[in-house]
Amino acid sequence: MPKPIRMSRHAWVAAWAALCAACLAATAKLNASAAQDPQPEKSVSAECVERIADIETQLAKVKQEGKEDGVLVFSQVQVGTEDDCRDDLHNHFRGDQ
Repeated sequence: MPKPIRMSRHAWVAAWAALCAACLAATAKLNASAAQDPQPEKSVSAECVERIADIETQLAKVKQEGKEDGVLVFSQVQVGTEDDCRDDLHNHFRGDQ
């Protein structure tokens, strides 16, 4: 029976470190490539654009009057459609919190 090849501890540690470094480099490359794929933006319907403009006008009036109350907005659902502008309103006013 042949004798197995013996490796020193230093060789095992070096091999393990090289394997870990290769895995970390591959993970970083995959994460970088995933970050470069932007999600295509969904177009906003004309009705939602009009509604957002109306809300912006109301907010401007409130600020001009010196009130800091804000405006309460409800999304409207039309029967037979799923376009209630809820996501568009949320995306547009998300930064105004």
